[in-house]
Amino acid sequence: MSNSEHFATVMVQCFIDAVNKGVDLVPVVADSTSTSKIKPFTEAFPDRLVNVGIAEQVMVGTAAGLALGGKVAVTCNAAPFLISRSNEQVKVDVCYNNTNVKLFGLNSGASYGPLASTHHSIDDISIMRGFGNIQIFAPGCPRECKQIIDYAITHEGPVYIRMDGKALPELHDENYQFVPGEPVLLRQGKQVVVCALGSVVHEAVAAANTLKAQGIEVSVVNVSSIRPLNRDALAHMLGQSKHVVTVEEHNVNGGLGSLVAEVISEQGIGGKLVRLGVKDGDYAAAGDRPYTRKMLSIDSAGIVAVCQRLVSEH
Repeated sequence: MSNSEHFATVMVQCFIDAVNKGVDLVPVVADSTSTSKIKPFTEAFPDRLVNVGIAEQVMVGTAAGLALGGKVAVTCNAAPFLISRSNEQVKVDVCYNNTNVKLFGLNSGASYGPLASTHHSIDDISIMRGFGNIQIFAPGCPRECKQIIDYAITHEGPVYIRMDGKALPELHDENYQFVPGEPVLLRQGKQVVVCALGSVVHEAVAAANTLKAQGIEVSVVNVSSIRPLNRDALAHMLGQSKHVVTVEEHNVNGGLGSLVAEVISEQGIGGKLVRLGVKDGDYAAAGDRPYTRKMLSIDSAGIVAVCQRLVSEH
């Protein structure tokens, strides 16, 4: 695996490997062959792809039917359309019926940049957290992405994987082993705990490196497993500082910010929480990723500024 890789490329290779190992896996797309980068799979297994056209509800319903027929069904299309257009089918056909469907939300967050709010997926985690019977993951690097997908394919039951739309470098070395439910401590520091998920974990790590050079010690926690989640382990990490910052390319309501707030409240952890992301009632800005993240203060500079302010206040 290269140092920087697109998650969809990782996904497709995982599918090929699974079929070669005897898994009866069938991808279902909604005219999203380009978005899903599925061509290598169709070249290897030309009779296994189902393309329903631009009909996301049909895509999810078809996947549920395939799963009920004994297949491992995987849907591959853009997260905003998967979540919004097929909401009822995801809720009823997949989650309520506990079918063995793996939903891949591609180009999540504001990956589509200038295409604006119609193409931004900033509510997918909050929607999925409202559904039962579905596990939820948001990988932050290629190695983690591969291991999450390999786990999802073997797990019996619904899974949603939130996939970024840009090539990303590694966060972990070759010894990394994904464990469902476990938050991962990437940096250790006592003054501020920064929790992040998905591609913005890289922003948090860059911010921690900058702050360390300024004499400010920051922990970085990668929360790639939203459900299941070892809340006691996360609470232990959060309790190491009086200041907690959450970072996500998602609305602050219902996503990581809400999840961390729940853990802090339920566990009786003191201190201040700052949630960085799309603010309540807002949309992500239309523009390229650096612009959008700067506007939301979820780039490394924005995280640095918030951590500096928190430390200076006490």
